[in-house]
Amino acid sequence: MTSTLHDPNYRAFVCHLSGLRVQLGVTQAELAKRLGKPQSFVSKAERFERRIDPGEFRAIALALGVDPADEFKDVSDRLSRS
Repeated sequence: MTSTLHDPNYRAFVCHLSGLRVQLGVTQAELAKRLGKPQSFVSKAERFERRIDPGEFRAIALALGVDPADEFKDVSDRLSRS
């Protein structure tokens, strides 16, 4: 069985968050600080070395100043079209 870390759907959500972070000009270190986590937390998640659960997806979106539901829907809609 393939690891869920390698599932294309899961990876789309992580790539969306990391792309959003870069687009907003937020460094991994700054995001980690906003989350109260070490920078390695963000780095490992973005390199698919650790899984982001739904609660963490929400926390990351909020830390980036965006609506988690809107971001989830955006990724979900793109996956539906592909």
